[in-house]
Amino acid sequence: MVANRTAARQRYYLPAMPRFRFLTADVFTSVPFGGNQLAVFPDARGIPEHRLLDVTREFNYSETTFVFPPEDAKHARRVRIFTPGGEVPFAGHPTVGTAHALAETGEIALTGDSTRIVLEEKVGPVPVTIRAKGGRPVFAQLSVAKLPEVGASPPSRDELARVLGLEVDDLLGGDWSPQAMSCGLPFLFVPLHDRGAVARARIRMEAWEATLKDAPVSEIMVFAAGGERPGTDYRARMFAPGLSVPEDPATGSACAALAGYLAARDVRREGTLRWVVEQGFEMGRPSMLDVEADVAGGVVTGVRVGGDTVLLCEGTMSIS
Repeated sequence: MVANRTAARQRYYLPAMPRFRFLTADVFTSVPFGGNQLAVFPDARGIPEHRLLDVTREFNYSETTFVFPPEDAKHARRVRIFTPGGEVPFAGHPTVGTAHALAETGEIALTGDSTRIVLEEKVGPVPVTIRAKGGRPVFAQLSVAKLPEVGASPPSRDELARVLGLEVDDLLGGDWSPQAMSCGLPFLFVPLHDRGAVARARIRMEAWEATLKDAPVSEIMVFAAGGERPGTDYRARMFAPGLSVPEDPATGSACAALAGYLAARDVRREGTLRWVVEQGFEMGRPSMLDVEADVAGGVVTGVRVGGDTVLLCEGTMSIS
């Protein structure tokens, strides 16, 4: 009887179908259970195309990545990025977290204290620098494949205030008016007066559907100067209901585009501008993102976003 029960359990837990290894990580944090969750399939060859979104929804993280051999032999890997709402051409925390996970597990060899690789994404080749100590990765930083671009004109401050459940006076105006920006994935940036307004922001779905659902840019990042932790320059939150992400704990692609917004308003016209952005605090998943923009004559010539990653889990999933 015991043997029969054991066999039944084995048949239930180990179905006769292909199994694929995955890792999970917390990105843009140095401690477990903070940052933004990520699932990584280090070798996604053999996973049926129609299952990629199903697998992503099974984890229900903001993003899941599927790693393949590169199309260009000079590059490290090809990476496809999915949210529960579908595939996206570029995202920051999946890029940083995937690079760290591949290096941590030896899938990508470290070449010293600093290893430079290129990941192929839908947006194009994305350079990533992996910093290591004692032979282990401690920090990864992406360089954008596309420099920040201004997007479509945003809705009015009155409309955005209704979408965010705020008073119109909570939103800045003038030179700091809302603006859409993109480094491959567009976001609508809405500067607020203070961290209190950031904390109060909530997506009102009826107003969002009426104002932004069918707009050229529907993902919103609100932010305000200052932060909870010393050294922080801005506190931010990002809402993307159109991607089935009600709120994201850490959004590298948004912070990359935010660098373009901030650089255009910075009095410094030459050199490398640096900001620290904190995100995810209201969700109980504190995240810290290091953002840099190279500027020459007031023109942005490069943007980088980096942070720490912590690996948490390893397992296999049956997929057919």
